[in-house]
Amino acid sequence: MKKLTTYIICIIAISTLASCKKFLDEKPISESTDLTFWKNEKDADQSVAAGYALLRKTLNKADGVAFFAYGDLPTDEYTTNQWRYSDISNVNWSIAVPGSEVWDRMMQMRRYDTFYSAIDQANRCIKFIPTIGDDKFSSLVAKNNLLGEAYFLRAFNYFYMARIWGDIPLVTESGLITDAVDLPRTKEADVIAQCIKDVNTAISLLNWNYDNANNRAVRANKGAAYALLAHIYAWKGDYTNCNIATDQVINQGFYQYVDRGTYLNIFKGKSTEGIFEIAQSDENEGNVNGISSYTLKTPYLTTVTNNAGFTINTTTLNNLYGNNANDKRFTNAFALTTTTDPICIKYSNITYVNGNNVITPVTHNNIIIFRLADIKLLKAEALAALTQYSAARIVLNEVRLQAGLTDWTGTDANLFEGIIDERGRELFLEGHRFYDLVRLGKKMGIVKFGDNKISKSDFDAGKYYWPIDPALLQINKKLTQTTFWSSKM
Repeated sequence: MKKLTTYIICIIAISTLASCKKFLDEKPISESTDLTFWKNEKDADQSVAAGYALLRKTLNKADGVAFFAYGDLPTDEYTTNQWRYSDISNVNWSIAVPGSEVWDRMMQMRRYDTFYSAIDQANRCIKFIPTIGDDKFSSLVAKNNLLGEAYFLRAFNYFYMARIWGDIPLVTESGLITDAVDLPRTKEADVIAQCIKDVNTAISLLNWNYDNANNRAVRANKGAAYALLAHIYAWKGDYTNCNIATDQVINQGFYQYVDRGTYLNIFKGKSTEGIFEIAQSDENEGNVNGISSYTLKTPYLTTVTNNAGFTINTTTLNNLYGNNANDKRFTNAFALTTTTDPICIKYSNITYVNGNNVITPVTHNNIIIFRLADIKLLKAEALAALTQYSAARIVLNEVRLQAGLTDWTGTDANLFEGIIDERGRELFLEGHRFYDLVRLGKKMGIVKFGDNKISKSDFDAGKYYWPIDPALLQINKKLTQTTFWSSKM
């Protein structure tokens, strides 16, 4: 495994974003080591902030689109032929790509280095924050919250990787990663069990409230931890516990729907609906590449005058929204829908910077990880899986009502799939679709990733798990290739 930095904050200096949020914008402390650094609350807070920065760096790799390249491109949402990403979109993940730019994107997507950077930072926080005296914090609550955020970040990174690769190396001690120890893959079930353990620890430590409004949704609170727990249980197929976890989020009353007439406000960040987000929307933040550069065009992105880089699958768009043309999510989050190249405008909060007579667009949108409608629909999914159909319909119809739709009228036999479709309408281009379709395939045997990307037989053989980049197999001799791809690379 690639040797990672032993320093605590220096990753801030290599952020790929145009600028950073204040709590992610601490100055690098390149001379500090674990022996001398952990002295007070500021040190602990700075170190946890570095964990968020590393997570953001991970989700923004591959031109700032990794989050969407994992969660949206390999689905029925897009049929992109954009040359850098066509093989990712078409699930040709084993390809030995000749072009340097194509190879670079595929290589980044198949590697997990940056996830382990974030995990090592979380491990360090978990190890050293408890060694700082309680009197060095403004309160014990503040200390517990920082430790809880570290447990949350470790669980989130491992869960994200488990959905991508299945079995992955599991490291819960600081130093093993940085020392480049050869580590074999741990069974996914054991990784998930560790995630659940970590999230429950985070829940016991975190508050519902934030220390200030600027941290809303972009730092983990108890609601974010319960939302993560709900998703972990859904992925595991444990819908009884998934339902319990969603109730913990919903019944607290901490989150409220954003009016669907102002739907795009969700993606500017820190809305009343946001539960956990990656901060990059404020005036002093932004991304000069990112998802907007591939999904927008003029007049929403004036530097793109031809078709958008990623092509929406118009068949899917019609299937999801065609019979409900007045769906507020459709009318507010899509544009140019009567043309052959419709676009999703969720990430269209853009400013233009003039430097050296070059106009550069900077996108100011948070990456929305969890939000209220997501958790509501996950609850509906859990209830349908538990054959509590009437209760599931009530929650499903509540979400539809927000969008201006009437009640869902399908059969109980089709309800689980109907809820997944509703998630497709509600969460289009929000990094959920691929994992939703995997759960649909596991639970109902229905495989519909679109455009022959994953057949039923290939799904059953585990094609939805990514291969590990061959370079990692050369570095770590204890690694083995993902089963489906082992004969294809």
